[in-house]
Amino acid sequence: MKVLTVVGARPQFVKAAVVSRELRKERNDHEEVLVHTGQHYDEELSEVFFEELSIPRPDYNLGVGSKSHGEQTAEMLAGLEARIEDENPDAVLVYGDTNSTLAAAIAASKMEPLLAHVEAGMRSGSDIPEETNRVLTDHGGDLLLAPSPDALDNLEREGITEGVHFTGDVGYDALLWARERADESILSDFRIAEEEFVLATVHRDTNTDDPERLETILSALADDPRRVVLPAHPRTVGRLEEFGLYEQAERELTLTDPVGYRQFVALLDSAAVVATDSGGVQKEAFFLDTPCVTFREETEWVETVESGWNTLVGADGEAIRRAMRDATKPDEKPAPYGDGSAAERIVEVLTNATGI
Repeated sequence: MKVLTVVGARPQFVKAAVVSRELRKERNDHEEVLVHTGQHYDEELSEVFFEELSIPRPDYNLGVGSKSHGEQTAEMLAGLEARIEDENPDAVLVYGDTNSTLAAAIAASKMEPLLAHVEAGMRSGSDIPEETNRVLTDHGGDLLLAPSPDALDNLEREGITEGVHFTGDVGYDALLWARERADESILSDFRIAEEEFVLATVHRDTNTDDPERLETILSALADDPRRVVLPAHPRTVGRLEEFGLYEQAERELTLTDPVGYRQFVALLDSAAVVATDSGGVQKEAFFLDTPCVTFREETEWVETVESGWNTLVGADGEAIRRAMRDATKPDEKPAPYGDGSAAERIVEVLTNATGI
């Protein structure tokens, strides 16, 4: 079986790593072609992850980079269509909800290979671009690989029942792998002790492109009495500088460059609370039993909220302060995302569907 895998952003690198390892096992006798769209083109957000997660360099890098949604998706679509035509895979495998995902889905749906979507069925109920990407990819997909029972229900409500498979969440596989290899030296590098600091990430354009929302989030983080470590996405740094907030962030927070995934897992596992607008980080915090405060009004990972491990606060300063202050570990935690063997199930579904 020949699989063309498309990645373009940091969370997709992480997820693709565990499935790639499963595909490339000698006993499987499969071939994988890895295409990097270049959606996250900064070296710290791309190249380092391929090294750190022990996956091969991409066979192709489209080098699209940062553009408007339409221009970026269009360039990816043209490049991916050519790669699919050249490689003639049995299946195109896409992850999550980025423009890379949508572009690959459009290209594959108009060509011969099966389109397989990892994290199918995730819905937040909002009108953000990522939600549009999820819905369109699912409705064009042949194999919908759902990470949770709630995702299965969402697909059924939309009338999608064929080609649907519950695999569990491949992000759980990735986190289990990384936790065993977590680089805890970063704790001593930052001179921080376990459960005595806050880990924060801010990168969604709804927060970074709105100076009022961004300043409110920064101020609320700075008011926490604990040290706040903020690995800053290049997009976030650019907006901080543009809005005149960089010096404030550098003065009041521990502002740092993006860290490697194994270092990030060590920080996330050791933090008293994580404050984020990332879907992936919400879920990773849940896996690691770290309370989460989310700078969004909605989330696709509804189970984390329903179980009390995640609190949605948007960009409401007082809500952020209160949620960070009151964050605790609930007595119980459900297990809706499988058992950490999603990659194996994904490869099994692909093998059965292609008959190869």
